[in-house]
Amino acid sequence: MSAFTFATVPQIIAGPGCIARLSELKTRLGPRVLVISDEGVVKAGLVQPALASLREAGAETSIFTGVVADPPETIVNTAVAMAVDFGATGVLGIGGGSSLDVAKLVALIAKSGEALGNIYGVGNVTGERLPLVLVPTTAGTGSEVTPISIITTGEHQKKGVVSPVLLPDAAILDAKLTIGLPPAVTAATGIDAMVHAIEAFTSTSVNNNPVSRALAKEALRLLGANIEIAVNNGTDLPARQGMLLGAMLAGQAFANSPVAAVHALAYPIGGRYHVPHGLSNSLVLPHVLRFNATVCGDAYAELAPCLFPHLAHADQKERLSGLLEGLALLPVRLNLPVRLRDVGIPRTGLSLLAENAMEQTRLLVNNPRLVSLSDAAKIYEEAW
Repeated sequence: MSAFTFATVPQIIAGPGCIARLSELKTRLGPRVLVISDEGVVKAGLVQPALASLREAGAETSIFTGVVADPPETIVNTAVAMAVDFGATGVLGIGGGSSLDVAKLVALIAKSGEALGNIYGVGNVTGERLPLVLVPTTAGTGSEVTPISIITTGEHQKKGVVSPVLLPDAAILDAKLTIGLPPAVTAATGIDAMVHAIEAFTSTSVNNNPVSRALAKEALRLLGANIEIAVNNGTDLPARQGMLLGAMLAGQAFANSPVAAVHALAYPIGGRYHVPHGLSNSLVLPHVLRFNATVCGDAYAELAPCLFPHLAHADQKERLSGLLEGLALLPVRLNLPVRLRDVGIPRTGLSLLAENAMEQTRLLVNNPRLVSLSDAAKIYEEAW
């Protein structure tokens, strides 16, 4: 067995209603907690239980609600300034992946003073961060257990900060906070989590490891068993909790065995056309899988029964075709758009998307099959 490193969050609190246990973390967060979220999450009342728990424990709180989808650098810098002015002793992120990503960087920069432009890439963080707790309100990104923060730079490009320093002190998984999630968001974020697990399992990273692969399989089992229930009956707490756990396990998997071409091709879609990240992944997933299947069909066949249990007794060829067909049909069953043109992307924009995707070298290097510019263009064409 090859040597590997596996790192994750030191504490996970899970279960419906467990946000009330946030008070147990007050000692870690300190007396002045800055909450990072967005207006939608706040208006939905999802932040109030956290505030109540912290205030009951005697903490003073302040809330930054300026997070937007695909957050730009200005959002991070504004939130950092608020943290410094408030004298924050800890940071609590509540929301989707964007809020959690911003919270990570605020916790870091508010203490270390590092310039955001100097820490993009892998392993460029040198300072320490404030205590950090993350609470997802969607079951998709897995950001609550990853050492990664994705920020929009310039007009269209996305860049990542990757460092173990960004791993939070604790993650809280409370299905009650996801009850109001619309069906389309539930579906797209759930497929995003599936992509994390699939790409972690097949990643060519030197750190692809047996722990990540085991987590990826269990993540797919949970996600496959619960996604349609959660989409069709959003108040089903067991299904919602299963989705949260599945997304977290997928996050742990890809945090250590990084994602690849699906994400590389999805990022330009979100950056240029402001398509939500989970939906961007869903739109290109079937086409990247077919492209990769010529070199990692065995691995895909191994994963197939995790998502589609009826394939457990099928032969390898049937498992592979079942996975490819099943994941192509899943967005249809979940009432998601399935073509790039369905989300307003013109055919004339495909060549630029392909050029932008090739800039995602951090991700493409992990893909089982080498992706050329012409390959990327063809995949986008098939997805259009």
